[in-house]
Amino acid sequence: MISSESLCMGCMREIGTEKKCPHCGFHVDTVQEPPFLPVRTVVANRYLLGRALERNGEGITYIGWDLTERKAVNIREFSPAAITTRSGLSLNLQVMLGNEAAFAEMRRSFEEMWGKLEKLSGLSALINVTAVFEDYGTSFAVYDHFDGISLRDFLLRSKTGYIPWEKARQLLMPTLSTLGNLHKNGIIHRGISPTTLVIGEDGKIKITGFSIGEVRSAGGKLNPQIFDGYAPIEQYGSDAQQGPWTDIYAFAAVLYRALIGSDPIPARERAVNDRLMVPGKFAESLPAYVINGLINALQIQPNDRTRTVEQLRAELSASPVATASGEQFNRQQAINKTAGTPAPAKKKKKMKPAAIIGITAGVIALAGIAIFAALMLTVFKDRIVVPGKETTTVEQDAELTAVPNFLGRSYYDIESNPVFNSNFKIKSQEIYSDDVNAGYVITQSIDPDTMVGKGTEITLYVSKGKEKVVLPYVVGAKFEEASARLTELGFEVVKSETTVGNYADGEVIMVSLTENQKYDVGTKVTLKVYVSPTTTTAEQVAPATQPSWDEPDYNEEDGPVQTYEELEPMYDTGDE
Repeated sequence: MISSESLCMGCMREIGTEKKCPHCGFHVDTVQEPPFLPVRTVVANRYLLGRALERNGEGITYIGWDLTERKAVNIREFSPAAITTRSGLSLNLQVMLGNEAAFAEMRRSFEEMWGKLEKLSGLSALINVTAVFEDYGTSFAVYDHFDGISLRDFLLRSKTGYIPWEKARQLLMPTLSTLGNLHKNGIIHRGISPTTLVIGEDGKIKITGFSIGEVRSAGGKLNPQIFDGYAPIEQYGSDAQQGPWTDIYAFAAVLYRALIGSDPIPARERAVNDRLMVPGKFAESLPAYVINGLINALQIQPNDRTRTVEQLRAELSASPVATASGEQFNRQQAINKTAGTPAPAKKKKKMKPAAIIGITAGVIALAGIAIFAALMLTVFKDRIVVPGKETTTVEQDAELTAVPNFLGRSYYDIESNPVFNSNFKIKSQEIYSDDVNAGYVITQSIDPDTMVGKGTEITLYVSKGKEKVVLPYVVGAKFEEASARLTELGFEVVKSETTVGNYADGEVIMVSLTENQKYDVGTKVTLKVYVSPTTTTAEQVAPATQPSWDEPDYNEEDGPVQTYEELEPMYDTGDE
């Protein structure tokens, strides 16, 4: 039987008497400062708390150990940072003066939501909630811990960054069914995104990241957590009501990301200038009914959007009901055009002999003219002389047109412009740029005002925005090694030293940014490094201007922080 004394409080794996976990790098002497509960705190006389995994404006998620069932769990504490505090003198959560009523109301919402989730446990794509209780002046919820990788990381690890429709359908449609059951029970998630959908060891997605509605909307009492690109316009403080259609927009945005390979344009930007599109190479391969379903579910205004999960599921499965309700892309019409479906045959009329003779003569005359024209343009083309210029031959030049100046223009506007598409064959190539916003043209393969033939191919180099890179997990490594690795990736490394704790000399014990997240190349990252008091000099002490470490950042994904190397064997997509 596993003893809780031999468990790593970072990942709940057995490590015996080891001080530093060989699996996750967590050190047994790590101090978890308020507002987080200390490591090894017991709540409800049953659950042993470990390290904090994630925090948002509503609360904190810890990894924990069920002392009764002898298994790892996740423990969610209702701890809204904007209206509560916790000191080192008492573990009880303290409500700031004047916020007692708001805290009580939101706490009821927290308990009600998790209570409903507990009753719904068993749904294929839902985390298994096992308990909701009160302790330390607030409320907690417990659900099964499971190892997995976020959909976001899964897509980033694939060779192309996206997956085909058939694979996306198998992966995401069960999630849609579970979402429908949540809506029927009055639960609106409001945070569906590639980071809150986690793929478990069985290859199935679980919906994580549940929070009360107050933290999923701008302008309220709590610090909002809104996922740009996946949150609809009503979550940004508009007067529009939120409902199932809010999650439908987010789910469709996730499906768009999975199929297209890029995040959708944030709803606030689309409301001003809607540039969201399905690029041509994907539009050719995706079923028309899938594109139709995406368009309907990603409408900016809630009243124009798909309203229910049942309707979206029907559209994504090409249901006859959905087709009859007004499909925007007429699939049959497209088939008829490409296949050349003949029109219904008309009844033939008998023609008079005189008419037949007249038509025959006309056909012969036209054929003679065509043959003469062909000879003049081929065999005799070099002998055509322009009057007054006896020695000048006339070549048949292609129609010329001037190349426009595409620099600084939106590629979406260019690609959708019928004039440009009729005059040129436009292709694109995406490159990183520190100066040009994503989606806008940086340069072009043919200079502006150059005269070229109609149909000439022009390559537009379009900005992907600033280059981003994933911050690896370096806690537990030597500073020199971690610094060299981060610098090579493009981070600007800052060192902050401390003599507090019991670590190896020169060991990185904390990072100012969240590991396994993407950041712009050149982003500054501070490494907090333990220095033995016996070797510390005045020059080594960090200056007073170094950032505060009172409230460190934590991974905003549910589930443990693991390296890609650990997860790779579980999720080999076959693309690499």
